[in-house]
Amino acid sequence: MNIVETFIAKAQENPARIVYPEASDSRIIQAAVKVQAQGIAHPILIGNADEVHALASELKLSLEGIEIVDSKTDPSLETYSQAYADKRDLREAIAKKLVRKPLSFGGMMVNQGVADGMVAGVATATSIVIQTATLTVGFQEGLSTPSSFFIMILPQFQGEQDKIFLFADSAVNIQPSAQQLAEIAIASGTNAKALLGIDPKIAFLSFSTQGSAGHADADKVIEALSIARQINPAFEMDGELQLDAAIIPSVAAKKVKESTVAGQANVLIFPDLDAGNIGYKLVQYMAHAKAIGPILQGFAKPVNDMSRGASVDDLIAVSAITSVQARG
Repeated sequence: MNIVETFIAKAQENPARIVYPEASDSRIIQAAVKVQAQGIAHPILIGNADEVHALASELKLSLEGIEIVDSKTDPSLETYSQAYADKRDLREAIAKKLVRKPLSFGGMMVNQGVADGMVAGVATATSIVIQTATLTVGFQEGLSTPSSFFIMILPQFQGEQDKIFLFADSAVNIQPSAQQLAEIAIASGTNAKALLGIDPKIAFLSFSTQGSAGHADADKVIEALSIARQINPAFEMDGELQLDAAIIPSVAAKKVKESTVAGQANVLIFPDLDAGNIGYKLVQYMAHAKAIGPILQGFAKPVNDMSRGASVDDLIAVSAITSVQARG
């Protein structure tokens, strides 16, 4: 069973309510029908019911059992607008104009507990998805930074069996501060446990290993580790660590005196987006690793962004991940 099949099977155990605010896209209709049929999630489509059914009819698909909500006319618009206005200190009339937009309405459905998670982005820029989720869904307790991670599956790592790593942040934060790096680490560790069922061993990566090179960039990583330990002292974390010291036991034995993470890390926190983005692509294309992501994190409830070139299968896979995140 590959990892996507594993997520699907896990999602089927307790399917979540996932809202799709871009129901005018045929890929969303196709994915929702398959997600419903396979028991991965209970899909909720946002759009005009007549238009959505007409599109489904063109695709020769039945939407029986799938909820369709029109953000412009749904009775909950008033409640959501008031909640948004109160949260943002806005006049309700202004809030209503914002919330009636499908993406914002979907975010408020998640905020109000009507949906457990949201999948968007096939017709919306990533920056807009993140901004809207920030304003509607809000952040996980103790966090204030949205971020992302990739699940990287390395074939026959070190000549042995396949190994799974989480790489973060590889898609969102360009120059994260120490506070942001700490929050990225905590969110990534939480997802490693919830999604993959692994005990996270979190390495804060650098060009330096525990003082081997003095520089402000290394100091930022050291500070991030200290902050992360204050946020969640239960997680096993260490840094600053060079990549080889983080994942290769023989190197860790030479470079690090005592650590429960060095040589065994499975969650890798990159110091900036240059390193994270280049790092995952190097591993993907030069080590023939499978890369799943980017998957968003840090929000109070799961919101995931799709590439505008995403396929129906991509949507199904991310729907399964979102459903598992929601129940994790």
